Amino acid sequence: MSAWADLPGDPATGLLLTADHASDHVPDGIDLGVPAAMMREHVAVDIGVAPLARALCAALGCPGILGGTSRLVIDLNREEDAPGLVPVESDGRPVPGNIGADRQARIDRYWRPYHARIAGALAAHRPRLLLSLHSFTPRLRDGAPRPWTVGVLYDHDERAPRLALPLLAAAGLAVGDNQPYSGRLLNATMNTHAEAAGIPYLGLEVRQDGIADPAGVARWAGLLAPVIAATLDGLP
Repeated sequence: MSAWADLPGDPATGLLLTADHASDHVPDGIDLGVPAAMMREHVAVDIGVAPLARALCAALGCPGILGGTSRLVIDLNREEDAPGLVPVESDGRPVPGNIGADRQARIDRYWRPYHARIAGALAAHRPRLLLSLHSFTPRLRDGAPRPWTVGVLYDHDERAPRLALPLLAAAGLAVGDNQPYSGRLLNATMNTHAEAAGIPYLGLEVRQDGIADPAGVARWAGLLAPVIAATLDGLP
C-alpha cells in the first residue's frame, strides 16, 4: 500500500483536499503491540474521514490526497523532528511496538512521500484553497466533553476561516473556533504546505460520532460541501 491514496478530481476547481489521518493501515513488518480493537479507535485513525473525504471530493469535483498509514505508525500531521512523530503512547494508551522503532525508516517510507505528494500537487496546480479534513473524539480519556460538532483550525492565516465560521454557524452547527484544540499549537501539515506558501486553507475537524456511519457521512457531506464552495468563492 502506498504512503498516500489519491482521490480523483479536477484541479481546475481550485480546491485540494488533504486528510492526514484517514487510514488505520499498519504496513507489513511493523508490529505496534496494541490490541486489534485499538486500531478502530481515534488514537489510530480519524474515524469517518476517509468516506467523508470521498463524498466531498465527489460533491465538489476536487482532487484529494489521503494519508495511507495509521497515525500510530507515524503521525503525518507532525513536523519531521516532533517528539510524537512515532508515538509511544496516545491518549494514555501505550504503543509498545514503537519503543526503539526505526524512526528514520518510517520518515523515509511514509512521512516524506506523503508530504512530497502534497507539495507536488501544489506545485503543479497551486489551488486557491487547501482543505484539511480531520475528525475528533467527543471526549479524551482524561478530558472534558467536547460540545462542538465541527471545529475550524488555523494558525496565522485567517482568510478562509473567517469566511467559513459564520457559514457553519448559520447552518445550525455547534462550531468551535480553533476548537477542540488550537491550530496555533498543532497545524503542521497546513503550516508547511499552506501558510509557508501563502495559500489560503480551511482546517475542518468533524466530531467522529457524526460521521461514524454512511448516513452520517452523507449528512455531513451535504452540510459541508456548500460551505466549502462558498468559502472558495469568497476568497479574493
